[in-house]
Amino acid sequence: MSFSRSVFLPVTNLCRNNCSYCGFRRDPEEGAWFLSKKEVLELAKRGRERGCSEALFTLGERPEVYDSVKKRLDEWGYSGTVDYLEDLCKSVLDIDLLPHVNPGILEKRELEKLRSWSASMGLMLESTAELPAHDDSPGKDPNLRLKTIAEAGKLKIPFTTGLLVGVGESREDRKESLLEIRDLNRKYGHIQEIIIQPFAPKAGTLMGNAPPPSYSKILSTVEEARRLMPEMNIQVPPNLIDNGKIIGLIRAGVNDLGGISNVTPDFINPENPWPSIPELKDMLESKDFKLRERLPIYPEFVLDDKFMSSKTQEKIRKMADESGYRRA
Repeated sequence: MSFSRSVFLPVTNLCRNNCSYCGFRRDPEEGAWFLSKKEVLELAKRGRERGCSEALFTLGERPEVYDSVKKRLDEWGYSGTVDYLEDLCKSVLDIDLLPHVNPGILEKRELEKLRSWSASMGLMLESTAELPAHDDSPGKDPNLRLKTIAEAGKLKIPFTTGLLVGVGESREDRKESLLEIRDLNRKYGHIQEIIIQPFAPKAGTLMGNAPPPSYSKILSTVEEARRLMPEMNIQVPPNLIDNGKIIGLIRAGVNDLGGISNVTPDFINPENPWPSIPELKDMLESKDFKLRERLPIYPEFVLDDKFMSSKTQEKIRKMADESGYRRA
């Protein structure tokens, strides 16, 4: 079982999408934030001091739809959010953290820009189905998300994607989503992991009273993902699964537990704290599983120069050697 020791850098919770289940997003007048470079680097340095290798950048999609964001970025000297994110990635790379970025739908030129300074990137497909939960979310159009994932494949970007389970999709929808991901990976070979993420209801959202998905639904989705993609890394977030149920998911096909932080909370799901890494290790070892730390770029991608930019390769290889990755 692998995991990445990460520091969670929540650049902004402003977002053009307004999903019915999201407790992270805020409007400008209701508790929104947009972190300065100084604030981001203070968090990042704390993470590096605590042994993190991954700088997990999370932010709302296209926050510059708000005039206040455009004004702030202009004052800071950036033409847009992606330009700002590019500079943040450069800065955390300089302090020996590997950036993993999740900025939402991107154009090819934006992916190219961020690829230069990132070890890996991500975008949850969530579902190929057009769901009522996404009615007010232009960036959740499945075709747009599939296009971004495909463009990342053409650019040889190590990529994370996955499904959000329990937001109104059917079992057939989940299978179709997995097949779309499989087809993209067969074509480009860039998907390094698939997350099977359970919906977690958030108070104050339109789906705040909706039930979370059953364990059997998560289990069957993991089984289907493993059946369709025997060689794929399959992840479940351990803070969204009861400890007693993780072992069953591992036996069904999960082999990764994602980013876990000993520095910052999961800002997307703050009501679900990260598990203690030592306690997780003890629990897994009691069931004959070994917990292994990895970088945000998986070992098999470290072995292939095509999946690293010239700007990140030296840092990645150095940290990979320190982490015990084996070069071919």
